[in-house]
Amino acid sequence: MGGVLLLAISLTRFSIEPFAFGITMAIAVALASIAYLHRHVKSDRADPKLVFMLGTVAQVIMVTAIVGPLSYVVAAVGWPLQDHALAAIDHAIGFDAKAVILFVNDNPTLAGALLFGYVMIKLPLLTIPIVLAATRRFARLQQFVMALTIALAVTILISILVPAIGNYQLLGLTPQDVPNVNIHAFLHGQRDIPAVRDGSLRNLELFKLAGIVTFPSFHTASAVLYAWAFAPVRVFGPAALVVNALMIASTPVIGGHYLVDVIAGIALAIGAIVAAQWLFARLQRTASLMPSAFGVPAE
Repeated sequence: MGGVLLLAISLTRFSIEPFAFGITMAIAVALASIAYLHRHVKSDRADPKLVFMLGTVAQVIMVTAIVGPLSYVVAAVGWPLQDHALAAIDHAIGFDAKAVILFVNDNPTLAGALLFGYVMIKLPLLTIPIVLAATRRFARLQQFVMALTIALAVTILISILVPAIGNYQLLGLTPQDVPNVNIHAFLHGQRDIPAVRDGSLRNLELFKLAGIVTFPSFHTASAVLYAWAFAPVRVFGPAALVVNALMIASTPVIGGHYLVDVIAGIALAIGAIVAAQWLFARLQRTASLMPSAFGVPAE
C-alpha cells in the first residue's frame, strides 16, 4: 500500500505535507527497529512481549498513516456517487435513518453514549498490541494486525467503485436540526469528498484528514476486529464487546453511514479475520514462527 501511495503521488498532482507524515513514519520505523534489535541482540534472552508489542504498534502506525492519504487519492478517481443506491437499499430493508437520528437527538444521554463509541476507533489500535502482547497472546495479535491490514486494503479498493458522501445529505438534516447529535465527523467528510473529486484538494495533511469512505463502514469493521481481538482476554473482552457494540450503533447516527454500510463492514471484518487465520495457519505449516524461536507458545 505504501508503494501504491508513493506511485500515485508521483503520477498525480497530489502531495503529502512532509512533516507530520515523516514524523509519524519515523516513529513507526524507530519502534520496529527497537523491536528488531532487541530480538537479535538479546537472541533467546529477548523478551517476546516487548518485541511483539513494539513491532505491532509500529505496523499499525505505519499502515494507518498510509491508508489515510491513500483513501483521498483513490477518491479522486471520480466514480459516480452511489448515495441514492445505498439509500434505496436501506429503504428496501426497512431502515428509517431519519427516524433513528431524530430519536437519538431527543435522547441526549443516548447521543452521548453513541458519540463515545464512535470516537473509540483510535484507542484500541494502540491498546490491543499492548494488552495482547502483555498477556502473551502473540498469535491473536499477529492475526489482528493482518486482519486489520486486509480490511483496510479491501476498504480502499471498494471505495473506488462505491463512493458516497453519507445519509445526512439526502435526509436534508443539518446540525441545527439535530443539536444533540455531534455530526462533525460527517461534516468533515462532506467537506473533503467534493474537494478531492473536483481537484481543489490536492495537498494532504495527515493530521487533518477525515474519514471519507462511506461504503463499507470501516468504523463497523474496526469494531468487529477490536471485539474479536480482545475476546480471549479476561475483563477486556466483555468491556470491548460493549464499547464496540456502541461503535457499530453509532455509525448511522454520528458517522452518517447507511445501514448497508454497516452490514458490509461486518462482512468485511469477518472475511478479514478468516483470511488472516488462514494465512497464519499456512505460515505455521511452512515456516518457523517467532514465538517458537522464543520458546514460548503462540497463545
